[in-house]
Amino acid sequence: MANKEKKNHKDAKQKDQQIDMKGAPSPAGNPVEGLLQPDGVQRLGKDCDYERELRRLQTELVKLQEWVRNEGLRVVVLFEGRDAAGKGGAIKRVTESLNPRVCRVVALATPTEREKSQWYFQRYVPHLPAAGEMVLFDRSWYNRAGVERVMGFCTERQYLEFMQSCPEFERMLLRSGIILIKYWFSVSDAEQERRFQDRMSKPTKRWKISPMDLESRKHWADYSKAKDEMFAITDTKQSPWYVVNAEDKKAARLNVIRHLLSMIPYRDLTPEPLKLPPLGKSKYVRPPIQEQNFIPQIYR
Repeated sequence: MANKEKKNHKDAKQKDQQIDMKGAPSPAGNPVEGLLQPDGVQRLGKDCDYERELRRLQTELVKLQEWVRNEGLRVVVLFEGRDAAGKGGAIKRVTESLNPRVCRVVALATPTEREKSQWYFQRYVPHLPAAGEMVLFDRSWYNRAGVERVMGFCTERQYLEFMQSCPEFERMLLRSGIILIKYWFSVSDAEQERRFQDRMSKPTKRWKISPMDLESRKHWADYSKAKDEMFAITDTKQSPWYVVNAEDKKAARLNVIRHLLSMIPYRDLTPEPLKLPPLGKSKYVRPPIQEQNFIPQIYR
């Protein structure tokens, strides 16, 4: 198995070098503009304020969104990693200021019996972006190399087929012009334990823990091995993995947003401020307001 994986990895790298990527934007080495020029390590609470820096980066995300829309780019961003590593929080901060018609999140549920009988990548393809769209996958086709492999939800043959097909599938996406960016959120077992305990103690967070999460705790080492084997094959020159140190959630969110902004060269297309026209009031007489059903004003 190890020799076969090494051979496949070597073949994949050779194919990476042979593919003609003319017309397909390559995320590597893109220049960073304006406010995002490198300015050294910033310590939260000392060198910069988290909320202020988040707002600044989210403003840049809006500029990036407009560039993606205007240029007809197609962007796919994968968020993978351990349970409670902070993927959901990072996605929320990326998207909360963006237009959901341009930037949408895909988090697929457990596959149906019909979907299980399909080509594995088939259920993900319909969610790929059209021109002018960004799609963030909250977990992705890498489920097969992670939870499905570790928990026995796929056969060994299905797993090996995925490991062979995945680099090819991603090269197809890149050749088509899609910008593909892959993030892996890394967190220690001690920090993951602390976050699980926090979720267990707070009713507003308890929904985040599923029976699968509890079962997965027995397989920490298995998940580590599965991740390392996955990286050995799918961390290719054209489609590399970017590892996020997620021990500090706030720092991880800022680092991911800043890195994402650096991966796609963009210009500020912010339109000039609009002038509001006066309200078009007329002589129309509205029905009595008492005829409408208002909700109780408990809070005033």
